[in-house]
Amino acid sequence: MHAATRLSGKSTEAATRVAAVIPARYASTRLPGKPLADIGGRPMVEYVYRRAAAATTVDAVIVATDDERVARAVREFGGDARMTRGDHLNGTDRVAEVADGLDYDLIVNVQADEPLIEPTMIDAAVAACANNADVVMSTLRSPIHVAADLQDPDVVKVAVDRDGYALFFSRAPIGLSRAADDAQGTPAAAKHIGLYVYRRPFLLTVSRLEPTPLERSERLEQLRVLEHGYRIMTAVTDHDAIGVDTPADLARVRRLVAAGAHV
Repeated sequence: MHAATRLSGKSTEAATRVAAVIPARYASTRLPGKPLADIGGRPMVEYVYRRAAAATTVDAVIVATDDERVARAVREFGGDARMTRGDHLNGTDRVAEVADGLDYDLIVNVQADEPLIEPTMIDAAVAACANNADVVMSTLRSPIHVAADLQDPDVVKVAVDRDGYALFFSRAPIGLSRAADDAQGTPAAAKHIGLYVYRRPFLLTVSRLEPTPLERSERLEQLRVLEHGYRIMTAVTDHDAIGVDTPADLARVRRLVAAGAHV
């Protein structure tokens, strides 16, 4: 197995070894070369990398990419980049290709288009998996405070059971009250934040699962896990993630960084 560069100051004696892998595909329909988008003089992928490295539970950070331009940019700021095949259909498979050659207990899939993700969000998702041997995969959920988010298909919703395991993910509204006097109450569903933690063997299993009907209809790859009968634990965070999918998103992040929201 390949050795990953261990972050300075992180324990080498930890019972659970954690590697964060950032899948960074160069091609993007709306923002070509998105991982390299300039934000305050640095590529977006550098922000994601440094945020992941700041998580107290993470021992190593690796960028998994299919493009040498991304790999070169990562190496220029001192990061660890690994080249992957170019035919992966999703980020999970790209992460799994790298994880197959790593010797870590937990693998964190950190989205390459969330440059302002809070390190504590990563720690919360890691803890949900690391602290319970029965959990093979974990993710994040946050409260929905804006009613319009329930109707927004770009905001993925998740409903959970009493123990915090995900019951369903959807782009459509979940758990809307039919009672007029409860229409303005607390939503039964939460916003899903697409950061995932896997036990390494389970990640390799997930990468071999066949696509499923709900996954295809919702365009949510995490539904493949549920449809194959596995469980996903969710951890609560009060933080929100700002994904960069459009030029408007990028402009918003640039304004936030200019105002001081940087690593």
